[in-house]
Amino acid sequence: MATRKKILITGQVQGVGFRPAVYRLATQLNLTGFVYNNTSGVTVELQGEETEIAEFIKQLNGQNAPPLADIESCFAAEISIVEGEKEFAIKQSDASGTPISRVTADIATCADCLRELFDKNDFRYRYPFINCTNCGPRYSIIRTIPYDRPNTTMSAFAMCGKCAGQYHDVANRRFHAQPVACPQCGPKIWLADNKDNKIQTDPDKTITQTVQLLREGKILAIKGIGGFHLAVDAFNDDAVKRLRERKKREYKPFAMMADSIETIKQHAAVSNEAEAVLKSPQSPILLLTKKTDSNIAPSIAQGTNTFGFMLCYAPLHHLLFAEGIKVLVMTSGNISDEPLICKNDEAIERLGKIADAFLMHDREIYRQVDDSIVHLIEDKPVLLRRSRSYVPTPITIKQISQCDVFAAGADLKNTFSFVKANQLICSEHIGDLEDAAVYHHYRKSIEHLRGLFEVKPKIVACDLHPAYLSSQYAHSLPNMKIIEVQHHWAHIAAVMAEHNIDEPVIGLACDGTGYGTDGAIWGCECLIATLDNFERFGHLSYYPLAGGDAAGKQPIRPVLALLIQAYDKEFDLGKLQWLLGPIEPEKQKQELICEQIRKKVNTVQTSSLGRIFDTVAAMLGLGNYNHFEAQLPIALEAIAATDCDQRYDFELVEQSDKQLILDPRIMVRQIVADIKNAKERNIISAMFHNTVAAGLLEIAKAAREAKGLDKAAISGGVFCNRYLAQRLILLLKKAGFSVLYNRDFPANDGCVSVGQAAIAVKLAARDE
Repeated sequence: MATRKKILITGQVQGVGFRPAVYRLATQLNLTGFVYNNTSGVTVELQGEETEIAEFIKQLNGQNAPPLADIESCFAAEISIVEGEKEFAIKQSDASGTPISRVTADIATCADCLRELFDKNDFRYRYPFINCTNCGPRYSIIRTIPYDRPNTTMSAFAMCGKCAGQYHDVANRRFHAQPVACPQCGPKIWLADNKDNKIQTDPDKTITQTVQLLREGKILAIKGIGGFHLAVDAFNDDAVKRLRERKKREYKPFAMMADSIETIKQHAAVSNEAEAVLKSPQSPILLLTKKTDSNIAPSIAQGTNTFGFMLCYAPLHHLLFAEGIKVLVMTSGNISDEPLICKNDEAIERLGKIADAFLMHDREIYRQVDDSIVHLIEDKPVLLRRSRSYVPTPITIKQISQCDVFAAGADLKNTFSFVKANQLICSEHIGDLEDAAVYHHYRKSIEHLRGLFEVKPKIVACDLHPAYLSSQYAHSLPNMKIIEVQHHWAHIAAVMAEHNIDEPVIGLACDGTGYGTDGAIWGCECLIATLDNFERFGHLSYYPLAGGDAAGKQPIRPVLALLIQAYDKEFDLGKLQWLLGPIEPEKQKQELICEQIRKKVNTVQTSSLGRIFDTVAAMLGLGNYNHFEAQLPIALEAIAATDCDQRYDFELVEQSDKQLILDPRIMVRQIVADIKNAKERNIISAMFHNTVAAGLLEIAKAAREAKGLDKAAISGGVFCNRYLAQRLILLLKKAGFSVLYNRDFPANDGCVSVGQAAIAVKLAARDE
């Protein structure tokens, strides 16, 4: 019997070839009606036999869905039959309503487009902007939704007859592929010098000349999907050093791009799981363990045991590497710590003193997005930086917010988030807000994403720290209800939001710094947390940190604080010069810091675990300064022996307020003794990591006994340490805990806005 149904579909269903897939399936099943995009997702009206409509829904939710689609919900309701309807059609998008549909992330070039790219008989042969509904730019070119060509930067290019024919052909892979173009009608590439003079405009010669310059050791600025990369030959150490000098990035490891998995396997250990991540449509940078016989330039990643590799993800990359290049450094096109550059004129102005030449194109990048960074925990991909190919995909939270929410995030590794209804949308990686250019980018990005999703926040969540620029920005917004969220609670809430739970958990939050409710700087916490409350169950014992933020750069400050605390009256600065001299050669400065600590001048009490990592790394001679965040902890992890199960001693002490304190003083003294006795550094590092994991396990076990909980959530920048994270997860699971950790969002401060947003929604609902 004939019937008509209206089907509302939400999820990642725009910009992925969803409407043509619906069209093909409906016509195949002899159904009439129509499909169109709207700001909630996709609406379908189907008319025909009830059994055929049921089959349509079954197949659309199964193997007939487009490769990049992710259906979140599919609701069907019976409506009145339309008399005389003869066909199924794709209708114009509806821009009215609430924009909670998913704007699709930028996706790496698919296998079909790659085949055509190198097919001499295809009219897009060697065209650097080939794409289809299954791949290509999305978020980086969209101005507003719905995702249709007039709302993207491709509106500047009128389609030729061939492209238009494919665009309107429902049977074609490019049906309604918004960035569709070809050499006759689409964007062009050219090679320019650093004075913006075009030196080559022929597409093939541009590629060839670019590769020749790279082989000569030149630095090239290459415009890609989400912005510019700075590229050099990864085997030319002199070129890499020159890039470091010009970019003002002397120490932080560079990412690399390789031509194939086989090439990456020559330089790093690649498991099956790692290979799947590298070849995924997201094509992120993946951290992989170095091979000792690699001839990659030593200056690329000193002080770490990993390389960051990615595969080509844009057609332009594939064309460059097809010329015989094996590995290139491909680092963000910016001055160190500043926002990624995506505009041609700004690139010439800002990168002209870094790059020797520029590989340009004229497809505007509306939204710059850095490459995402991933590593593997328990053989599962875990994000360290969430950006290209993952943003702005939202997560769905249980609580439906009655008003829009903005979460300002943290100041380091900032992201911000919005909540609309039950959709939580986290921005791409913004950066460290202490840089004026990054802060300006932050404010501009908020306005762009707010406009894209038509978010009108009534509630703003921010960090408890009054000096955070993100918090000050939140407080500057007029007519808003402000919700201040303690930093480590936000970390645990981010894990809960990602896993869509709201039952109480034992939260283990460990990082470098977070403003506590008692005015101290927290950094190693055991919280009993839900989304509307938390209790501090235990923490690392406080120690005095001299010099405030300077202690995050200069490890001599936490070193002296921990030694003074560990040795108490037995502390003798003179007798420890063998240990302290390499960290801080000026004894006068050592004495000044000691005096600060004793007299409590410009000091703050802290439970920071991150600073203890700095301390151990510095005492082991791995460096005396953090030139970038976590440089010393990264070096400490890099040397840890993977086959060592020994650990140091520690104490758990219950305070008068019933909080459980993890006391590291015995461990500190034992480490000093081992260094003095010339124990191998890799063993000391492993034992330290093992001690931290064991201490956190014991606190969690005490919390379970006291509270009757067996679900543990771990978060915080310290858990970007793969050795520690994997060991703690294993110990917790062996002890019978169910363990949750960040996967879709970074464990570092990149997840803080997600936790803030989830907490704000819950508190707002409770207070209604």
